Amino acid sequence: MPIRQLSETMINQIAAGEVIERPASVVKELVENALDAGAARIQIVTAGGGLNLIRVTDDGSGIPEKELPLAIARHCTSKLADDIHDIHSLGFRGEALPSIGSVARLSIRSRTANGDSAVEIGIEGGRVSAVKPAAANRGTTVEVRDLFFATPARLKFMKGERAESSATSDVIKRIAIAFPAVRFTLAGSDRSTLELPATDDSPEGRLRRVAQVMGADFPANAIAIDAMRDGVHLVGHVSIPSFSRANALQQYAYVNGRPVRDKLIAGAIRGAFADVLPRDRHAVTVLFLTLDPAIVDVNVHPAKADVRFRDPGLVRGLIVGAIREALANAGIRAATSGAAGMMAAFRPGAASYAHPGPANGHRSYEAAYRASGFAGFDPARSPQRPLDAGSANGGFGENDQAAFDAGSLHSADARAGQDEAAGTLLGMALGAARAQVHENYIVAQTRDSLVIVDQHAAHERLVYEALKNALHSRAVPSQMLLLPEIVDLPEEDAERLALHSETLARFGLAVERFGPGAVAVRETPSMLGETNVQQLVRDLADEIADNDTVDTLKERLHKIAATMACHGSVRSGRLLKPEEMNALLRQMEATPGAGTCNHGRPTYIELRLADIERLFGRR
Repeated sequence: MPIRQLSETMINQIAAGEVIERPASVVKELVENALDAGAARIQIVTAGGGLNLIRVTDDGSGIPEKELPLAIARHCTSKLADDIHDIHSLGFRGEALPSIGSVARLSIRSRTANGDSAVEIGIEGGRVSAVKPAAANRGTTVEVRDLFFATPARLKFMKGERAESSATSDVIKRIAIAFPAVRFTLAGSDRSTLELPATDDSPEGRLRRVAQVMGADFPANAIAIDAMRDGVHLVGHVSIPSFSRANALQQYAYVNGRPVRDKLIAGAIRGAFADVLPRDRHAVTVLFLTLDPAIVDVNVHPAKADVRFRDPGLVRGLIVGAIREALANAGIRAATSGAAGMMAAFRPGAASYAHPGPANGHRSYEAAYRASGFAGFDPARSPQRPLDAGSANGGFGENDQAAFDAGSLHSADARAGQDEAAGTLLGMALGAARAQVHENYIVAQTRDSLVIVDQHAAHERLVYEALKNALHSRAVPSQMLLLPEIVDLPEEDAERLALHSETLARFGLAVERFGPGAVAVRETPSMLGETNVQQLVRDLADEIADNDTVDTLKERLHKIAATMACHGSVRSGRLLKPEEMNALLRQMEATPGAGTCNHGRPTYIELRLADIERLFGRR
């Protein structure tokens, strides 16, 4: 078959296959154009999951009449100068509108601030109509109907209306977080209205916008991030370890204001939380990276979802270090979701209106006790009898009153010393230990809350952190192999391992070059015992190639330390003295990450006094 030039329509349809994957892709491109035009209000309307209708209206600068035909021509843009590395806008390739017009019925109606009237242009399946006058306010309205009508095969790959609508909502939410000063409205016959009022571009305004998208409970369970390294600035918020999700859908990352789904950033977040979250749980994060556009490539993916950093090790190290430092400095904090769950569990069920008893609806304490069927305790013989179990006249007799006063004074004297000793502890984060319940849970009191601690989980975290500190404070003990293990590797992998040999030696793994394409392993960490050296070295080579780190070896050592901590910590069922309970609480307050155990479960739950009062109807 001879080589021939493809038609313009065919070229646009091929480009649409790369850029326009689903209705959410169209919404993303149109909203980004509105933001680049300086819009302060953006309204999106959809129908049929976006396949029947997508309408995006903004109040931006608008498109002049003479430039309107260029807006739907390929590779025509107002956002890019001569330097492809100097990109300060969300769009820059000039492919979105012609690609959409080649597979749908597209119309653009726009009016500039100085324009007397609006103008409109249409494109249907690649065929362009003439520019004509129209009526519209300042800004631009882009309407897309019958998406993929020109390429019916693509319709077979679309999901249901609900799934497509959900994808569109997710796109709007991701973009909205990066632009808190812009008001977003998403509506249509196929969805409930989503409104995100404008806030401001201050840190407080950004956090309010994040709360609009991610829920009002996120700010109360988040830690602020602010770090700078070699010209790369990282700001944002991450959740405390006990506030996590079953998937990573609520991890938002932005590079120079552009929402991205980058594997390097996702891996860095996972690595930062590796010690405090189980593998099946994910942190909730909102991170903004700001850096020179020349050292990041945003043109490596048709949808601009992935980016490439010139120095990926720098970016990964900044994210991991900043998150771990923030977690360590945040002190011990419990997720508010734990208190909410406890509140729900403590709420009494509906009371029954019918109950047997005297005509006046009241029964004596003893009668109620006997009717309950409990045994082993007789209220009539209790030293602290209720009023109706006292003297014949229903009150306290003289002997009863004297005994009551003596007992009260005696117990008050006994408690005075304890309260004085514990008074200083009430101001601590975890307060003063008051009791041990079911030989596993420590009940503590602060000035304004009740704290319940899982003693085994808490001590497990303390032992684990002590073992980790011991690992990092000195070289890990190693054992010499009787015969060196020779591992055959590609030349580039062997070179990478050789470059990291000093770091590996600190963790007890002695690696050196052994000719071209091989390394010799002479020592392994003694903590690993008998291990598959070949697999370990290959895993390390793969990780160095991906992330330029040796975290695989550290993770294995940490896993062993976690196992040792689990078996060496205070077991459930062990009775603790008050001094031991208070000592455990103080250690928890001084240990980073003590809010969760090695398996990611919470070590304690805090219930505020205000919540307790609401349970009893006092508030």
